[in-house]
Amino acid sequence: MISPFRMKTKSVSIASILILLVGCSPYFHQPFKIKESRLGAESSQYKDLVSLPAPKEKIVAAVYKFRDQTGQYKETEIGSSWSTAVTQGSTSILLRAMEESNWFVPIERESLSNLLNERKIIRSSRANYVPDESKDPLLPPLLFAGILLEGGIVSFDSNVLTGGAGARYFGAGASTQYREDRVTIYLRAVSTGNGRILKTVYTSKTILSQKIDVNFFRFVKVKRLLEMETGFTYNEPGEMAIKDAIEKAVIGLVVEGLIDGLWTLQNPADMEKNPVVKEYLSEKDMNDEMGVFGNIQLDRRGKLGISLSGGGTYFNGDYSDSPILPAAEVGIDFPANKTWSGSLGIGYTELGMYQGYKSKVGTFDLSLRCRFLNRERFSPYFKFGAGTLYEIENTLGIESTQKSGIFYYGLAELGSEYLLSNKIGLTTGISWRGLTSDNLDQIDQGRFNDYIWQGKIGLTFYIGN
Repeated sequence: MISPFRMKTKSVSIASILILLVGCSPYFHQPFKIKESRLGAESSQYKDLVSLPAPKEKIVAAVYKFRDQTGQYKETEIGSSWSTAVTQGSTSILLRAMEESNWFVPIERESLSNLLNERKIIRSSRANYVPDESKDPLLPPLLFAGILLEGGIVSFDSNVLTGGAGARYFGAGASTQYREDRVTIYLRAVSTGNGRILKTVYTSKTILSQKIDVNFFRFVKVKRLLEMETGFTYNEPGEMAIKDAIEKAVIGLVVEGLIDGLWTLQNPADMEKNPVVKEYLSEKDMNDEMGVFGNIQLDRRGKLGISLSGGGTYFNGDYSDSPILPAAEVGIDFPANKTWSGSLGIGYTELGMYQGYKSKVGTFDLSLRCRFLNRERFSPYFKFGAGTLYEIENTLGIESTQKSGIFYYGLAELGSEYLLSNKIGLTTGISWRGLTSDNLDQIDQGRFNDYIWQGKIGLTFYIGN
C-alpha cells in the first residue's frame, strides 16, 4: 500500500513536470549569446508592395516631413515617461517604402539644408583649387518633385482591447492576458504644380501584446514550501506596426491613383489581372462593412430562416428519476431588425419516468429572439415566449389510461449560432418550458408546477441574404 506522503510527493512531481513542459517552450528562443546584426525584418505588406504592377513612368516625389502628430508619450506602470509612444523616424520608413514599390523616385527634402550646404562646399572648393574653371563641369540641377507626399501618424490608441483568463486550484495556476493598441496613418499626394490634393488614404494597424504565466505554490510537508513559476511576454514591435501601416498606405495611394487616372500602367491589362490590385479593390469593397475592430459588419442572416433540430428532453414532474428522451423541432425565424426576430416553433418529444409514466407530446410556441452579435459569425442569443403543449398519448404504469389534453407554458431559451456559410448556421441551445399546470403527469402535488428542460443542436437555413 502506497503511503499518503509518497502519493503526495508523486502528485507534486507530476505537477512540477507539467509546469516545466508548459513553460519551457519559450526558453528555446532565449538569447543565450550575443546575436550578430541582421537585415531588418519585413512586414506582412512588403510582398504586396514589391508586387505592384509596373508604372508607365516613375513619379518623382518628395517627402519633407512625415511626422508623429499624436504628441503622446509612452505609458508605464507608474504613469508616462519622456519616451514617445511611436517612432520619430517615420519619414525614413516612408521613403524606403516609396523606393521599394518601384513607383516613385524619392528625392531628398527632409535634410535639404544639409544637401544645399554640401553643394556650396563643392562649388567653393572648385573655385579655389581648380586652376581652369572652364574645364570643370557645372553641378547638375536638383530634381524637382512632381508631387509631395504629406501626412503623418495621426493616432496611437492604447488598450483598445484588453482581456485575459486564468485559473488556480490547490496551489497550481495559470493565467494569460492580452492587449491591443492601434496606430493610424494618413498619407496624401499633393500636386506641386497647383497645390491640389490629388488623393488621401489612411490605414490602421493593431499592436498586440500577450503575457502567459504558470505557477505552482504548495507545502510538500511541514516547513517545506515548493514554489515554481514560469511564463513569457510577447510585445509586437511598434516600429514594425508603423512600417506595415505605411507600406499599406503606399499601396493604397498607388491603386487609388490608378482608379482616378492620376497615373498609368506600363501594361493596362494589369489593372484587371494583378493580384495586389484585385485584393485591394476587394478589401475596399468590404471596408464599408468593417467595424472599428476589423470585424465584418454584414447583416449576415437572411430575411427568413428555417431550422431543423434534434436533442434530448428532461421532464421534471411529481415522479422521480426521469430519463432523457429524444426530441425534434422545426422552426421559422423572421428577423424584424438587426437584433430582434420573431420565431415560430413546432416540436415533438417524449416525456417519461422510470416508474412507468410515459407521454408523447407536441409543442407549438411563439417567441422573440435577441441576438447579441447579429453581424458576427458566432452569435449568442436569448429567446423568450409562450406556447401550447398537446398531449398525444399518456400511459400511467399498470393502470394504463389514454388521455389527450392541451397545456400552456412559458418559454425561455439560451443558445448560440455559428454560421458555417452565409446561408447555413449551426445552432445549439438549452430551453426551459414552465407549465401553467401541475397535472401533466396526472399528479398535482408540491409547490411548483411541472417543467421541461430541453437541449438541442440543429441547422438553420437562411433565405434572402
